[in-house]
Amino acid sequence: MTDQLSPDEKFHLITRNLQEVLGEEKLKQVLQERELKVYWGTATTGRPHIAYFVPICKIADFLKAGCEVTILFADLHAFLDNMKAPWELLELRVKYYEQVIKAMLESIGVPLNKLKFVKGTDFQLSREYTLDVYRLSSMVTVHDAKKAGAEVVKQVEHPMLSGLLYPCLQALDEEYLKVDAQFGGVDQRKIFTLAEKYLPSLGYDKRSHLMNPMVPGLTGAKMSSSEEESKIDLLDSAGDVKKKLKKAFCEPGNIQNNGVLSFVKYVVFPLRGEFCIKRDPKFGGDKVYTVFEEVEKDFAEESVHPGDLKASVEVALNQLLEPIRKKFESPELRKLTNTAYPDPSKTKGAGKGAKAAAGGEDDELAPSRVDIRVGKIISVEKHPDADSLYLEKIDVGEPEPRTVVSGLVAYVSQEDLQDRLVLVLCNLKPQKMRGIESQAMLLCASVEGEPRRVEPLDPPEGSSPGERVFVEGYETAKPDDRLNPKKKVWEKVQADLKISDACVAQWKDKQLMTKLGQITCKTLKGGNIS
Repeated sequence: MTDQLSPDEKFHLITRNLQEVLGEEKLKQVLQERELKVYWGTATTGRPHIAYFVPICKIADFLKAGCEVTILFADLHAFLDNMKAPWELLELRVKYYEQVIKAMLESIGVPLNKLKFVKGTDFQLSREYTLDVYRLSSMVTVHDAKKAGAEVVKQVEHPMLSGLLYPCLQALDEEYLKVDAQFGGVDQRKIFTLAEKYLPSLGYDKRSHLMNPMVPGLTGAKMSSSEEESKIDLLDSAGDVKKKLKKAFCEPGNIQNNGVLSFVKYVVFPLRGEFCIKRDPKFGGDKVYTVFEEVEKDFAEESVHPGDLKASVEVALNQLLEPIRKKFESPELRKLTNTAYPDPSKTKGAGKGAKAAAGGEDDELAPSRVDIRVGKIISVEKHPDADSLYLEKIDVGEPEPRTVVSGLVAYVSQEDLQDRLVLVLCNLKPQKMRGIESQAMLLCASVEGEPRRVEPLDPPEGSSPGERVFVEGYETAKPDDRLNPKKKVWEKVQADLKISDACVAQWKDKQLMTKLGQITCKTLKGGNIS
């Protein structure tokens, strides 16, 4: 089939559904002369999730267009990115990535014999490559290196030198893999432009760059391995898939930042060319779409219900995941999974008094155990039986808002709270407050005195309901489903929650954050958080 495609048809396959292409004319010129050589690299950090199907589907397009495709397992990059992969786990993570990526490719019918798999350290530790890293480091400014990695390398208050090297290595990979183009997410654009700027200075060709859009996760923001609530893992059970999709952000009529709808666009349609909405006969029965824009239009007009969309995506997703689950049922791959990604609570020395892997604190006091999320206040009312309490309906990224009873009435006006983004503690045991069940706790900064001053905490601008709030250094740990009130976990964690002199929320001098940045308050420097 490839031999029958014209260069223009190959170009269309290579570039469809991409957000941006740099160097289009050079691509077209190569396609007139021979097959395109392209590579996609993935840093072997957290476990791949369903968003990886988006680049995997593009790799299928590349192969259909006759491209020579190399997949790079970037183990050295994983270590350089703020040590997201510990050195002792690099080899295991590479093996896991290779097995799971190959299982994904097999699940969509991509022949593995047409692909080339390469490990970064197989060539990035050579004498020639190392000398080129030094040559490049003598040309690239700190400003350019920092800017290039801003959307890819984890940003921390005191960054390591390794994060500045990361973009330089990614640029050099294009030359050492001898490709015409590099493929990646649009979040890597600044690394791609750094490569275009500096590779010619080393006497190497400038390559073309193919960029996928960033697909929203289940919470409406980017799907991330370190953001548990945003992702569906490739090995999640059918029950887990149902549970996570049920909680996914999918507002009626809202086609923006809709991860469920994006999965249909970037995975289902490229693979199958159609999508079936499963519906009860009394609501019109099943409907088959052959064009994504029609699905999007019907959802925007609310003739497709979010529940029906989720149920239909659940079917399609489980069909893709089932072969992967089955492959990883083997004892060898189960062992590989557990050793490459060890459970901190089950590692040697875990238990009372043991140090948690994420931050070195006693496991019982780990701040990752509390489930703090961004919430949006939907409605505010006075408690019918108490002048000092508000009733609030707060969206925390679940199908139904939670009822929260709080005592802010004396300090904050109802108008200031309406539609406001706040922080909500979600895994306390619900308790009745003057006869009404409070299903979560609204977190605020406060300063004692006469009068007492109270302010709700502010998530970063652009936050969405349901986004997880974490303590810096504890990003990957999963909170308890429900905190045991007898253990007083919240009370122990809360004792070290403070507001800094810069009005930033902190736990033991580590910042409270979402993936978009710091948690702050307006004015209460040095205040407590409760």
